[in-house]
Amino acid sequence: MISGQDVVRAMLQAYVDKDREAIEQLIAEDFHFSSPLDNRIDRDAYFRLCWPSSRNMQDFEIARVASDGDATFVTYIGTMDGRRFRNTEVHTLRDGKVVEIEVYFGWNIPHDVAEGEHADPKTESADA
Repeated sequence: MISGQDVVRAMLQAYVDKDREAIEQLIAEDFHFSSPLDNRIDRDAYFRLCWPSSRNMQDFEIARVASDGDATFVTYIGTMDGRRFRNTEVHTLRDGKVVEIEVYFGWNIPHDVAEGEHADPKTESADA
C-alpha cells in the first residue's frame, strides 16, 4: 500500500501538474477540507472552490513531512503566481485515500515583518 507521505506528495504534485484526474483518485468520496477560510467543506465544494487555484500553482517545496498513524503532516513552501508562502497541512488517510485535510496558513516568503520584529494587526488596522 502507498504511504501517507507518498499520497501527500502526489496530491501536491497534482496541483502543480493541474492533474484533476490524479487528485480525484487520491481523495475519498466522504472527504472534508478545513482551513481558516473553509469549515469542513465536502469533496464537491473542495473541487468547486479550491481546485481552480491549481491554475496558478507553480511549485511546492516540502520543508517537512511526517506521519503518525493515519495522519500525515506536511509543511511546504508553495509558489503561486510568483508569490511564495508557507503552510502546514494535516492529511488523514483511510485505505490509502485522503478523508480529511486541515490547512494552517503560514506566512509569505520573504516574511512581511522584519526579522526580530512584531506586527500587531490591531495597531495596524487602527492606524489605517
